[in-house]
Amino acid sequence: MSTRLAAKILCASVIAALTACTTVGPNYKVPDQAVVKRSDAAADFASAQAAAFSRQPLPPQWWKLYQDPELDRLIEKALGANADLRVAAANLSRSRSTLAATEAIENPALSVSASPGYGRPSAEALGIPVPIPNTWLYDVGATVSYEVDLFGKMKRVIQAAEADSESAEAAYDLARVNVAAGTARAYADACTSAARIRVAEHSVALQKEFVDVNERRIRAGRGTALDRSRATAQLEQLRAALPPLQAAQRIALQRLAVLTGETPNQLPQAAATCAAMPRLSAPVPVGDGAALLRRRPDIRQAERSLAGSVARVGVATADLYPNIGLGLQLGSTGILSEFGAANATRFTLGPLISWSIPINGVARNRVAAAQAGSEAALAHFDSVVLNALRETESALTAYARELDRNADLKAARDQSALAARQSDELYRYGRTDFLSALDARRTLAVAESTLAASDAQLVADQMTLFLALGGGWEEKEGNGRPAHGQQAARQEDSGK
Repeated sequence: MSTRLAAKILCASVIAALTACTTVGPNYKVPDQAVVKRSDAAADFASAQAAAFSRQPLPPQWWKLYQDPELDRLIEKALGANADLRVAAANLSRSRSTLAATEAIENPALSVSASPGYGRPSAEALGIPVPIPNTWLYDVGATVSYEVDLFGKMKRVIQAAEADSESAEAAYDLARVNVAAGTARAYADACTSAARIRVAEHSVALQKEFVDVNERRIRAGRGTALDRSRATAQLEQLRAALPPLQAAQRIALQRLAVLTGETPNQLPQAAATCAAMPRLSAPVPVGDGAALLRRRPDIRQAERSLAGSVARVGVATADLYPNIGLGLQLGSTGILSEFGAANATRFTLGPLISWSIPINGVARNRVAAAQAGSEAALAHFDSVVLNALRETESALTAYARELDRNADLKAARDQSALAARQSDELYRYGRTDFLSALDARRTLAVAESTLAASDAQLVADQMTLFLALGGGWEEKEGNGRPAHGQQAARQEDSGK
């Protein structure tokens, strides 16, 4: 074959491939029937009407709303050292490497070979009647191949890999959300436990004063041993509330240590001496449903998984059609002493067509399986969106109702404190009986303990709300990750 003829064959093959080129399978866009497209999904939150909430957008670093430098420091440390976050980062790096390897399939492939050796070829195969003498032989060659993406299979494979990589990125963001919220919650639990310990210790101290007063009355002949036993029993009950609170504080500190990359015995000392519960000085900014749907990483992760599933339908569909490649093989084979001789050169140029003809239903069943997979991915996407909205509405409701309960408990505590003071005065001057004074003390201790528990629950509900809102994954620019806006632009139609 002449070089001119070979070039004509190559050009004809390229022209035929280009003119027939198409992309099979569906082009991706978020389905119109998806929950995320509903107007009510993007509406204001129904449970955010209370004065405790603001429609202002949630700031990326929501924990700074507490204006607590120690909390800021701990979360920054956790985001840099948390083991679970390192796992997510490694998974993201792996997915990007996989994407880079997948994108390389569009480029021509080059392979070379060389095989020198001592021996002799078959004389019979060459039509020579006598054996060929032993000698040094060689065979060298190079192959250049290029697969023509005639039906868009490689395009769909790359789209699926891109979606997988973006899903891994969303998983990394989700890990950041969980680490930030988990660290804030552990810090808050340590602080609220310490605050509840102080309240319990205060109740113990007040009861101890009451026991001392009662002891003096007994010595003065104005009390009985039964009064002493009852007062001392209540004192011991109040002391018994301390060990569980102390255990809760230490457990929270141990959890905080692990979240920040330390061993559990390396307790953060600043958090161990925390003296006050974290407080917000302004209403909680919650935004609306539209902002939530854009921000929550688990929603982005589910949407990217759906995009990958749709792309794989195209991959499976392309298997119904032939694969066409263009190749050039160039080499030299002969006696080593005559290396490079013109008569030892060989080459092959032309298309390579392969086709697994779909006559047994395997390929079509693969298409059906891929379509079912995309339907399952859409259902999962809808489920994630609905659960995100539910979690947020539930968190808003729980926080608002706990605020109402907390206000009532404060009023009850204040009245209990007033009643206890009045009862003490009356008991001291003998104008009321011991049981009335003891009951007033018991009521005050219960009221203070219940209020402290409600204060702690408010902080926990705030952390749950911030976790449901999905903030905290945003990073500084320049970290090598695509901005959220760039990714969102790709989500609408990756087939374009």
